[in-house]
Amino acid sequence: MSDTSNSDNTALRVGVLGVGTMGAAIARSLLRSGFGVTVWNRSPEKTKPLVDAGARAATDPAEAVRDADVVLTMVFDIDAVLEVAQHFLPAMRADAIWMQSSTIGAEGMTTVGTLASARLIAVVDAPVLGTKGPAEHAALTVLASGDEAAVAALRPVFDAIGSKTVVVGDRLGAASDLKLVCNTWVASLTAGVAQSFALARGLGIDPTLFLDSIEGSASDSPYAHIKGTTLLEGARAPQFALEGILKDLRLAQAAVSSSHAFMYLDALEQVYAAASAEGHGGEDIAWVYDAIDA
Repeated sequence: MSDTSNSDNTALRVGVLGVGTMGAAIARSLLRSGFGVTVWNRSPEKTKPLVDAGARAATDPAEAVRDADVVLTMVFDIDAVLEVAQHFLPAMRADAIWMQSSTIGAEGMTTVGTLASARLIAVVDAPVLGTKGPAEHAALTVLASGDEAAVAALRPVFDAIGSKTVVVGDRLGAASDLKLVCNTWVASLTAGVAQSFALARGLGIDPTLFLDSIEGSASDSPYAHIKGTTLLEGARAPQFALEGILKDLRLAQAAVSSSHAFMYLDALEQVYAAASAEGHGGEDIAWVYDAIDA
């Protein structure tokens, strides 16, 4: 997405808590669109490039949200969300909206909703689809659920960070459920590419011929070429860290454990868990390949 700077956004301030790979890219998109942005991160040095780009750095979560119209959380898991929330919720304005974008599952969102309700704070379940590249180009897909008025109020933020918004409904947690559905698909595609590469090499075939063969066919996928290229180039730096997709697969397992047993979901979790155990948790998810081709 090109620069979408909008003077209507200059009066709005967003507090972004968590500026890792995704949070930092989101903060930059908000700055380009004219929002006032305050950033906080557990490791303060990660805020410096954003300050250089025009953001204001906060020394603690409470300072980050004190004058914010929107509080956006983008941290690793529910434990991290709850830890930071205990510090910022007492400082939030009553008319501010909590945009919870960390992937924590519907159960996690229920806990978040309870905390927010106790302080009469509106909260929207708003995880995003996309990795580092789409995030840096404001091309994420935002999944949103919650109170209709609160979701509508966040539209300028959604438009600043994404190219598409899917409103899932008014149930808090519905967007988080859909995020797990989508990330299971991402895990499947990635493991499928890794398996095909491993099989090709095992048969003495150049794996680029696999990509050439599916290109333009009904079975082709841009993602297959992205992850295939990652493997061919030996690029280990994460666009999406393997430990993140493993967390999401486990959230999906937990979400359905009481009513369903999905053999394929369990198999996916096992192969990504094996790759993580081998030390690839901080690498790109494509390196599930190392567990498949062990």
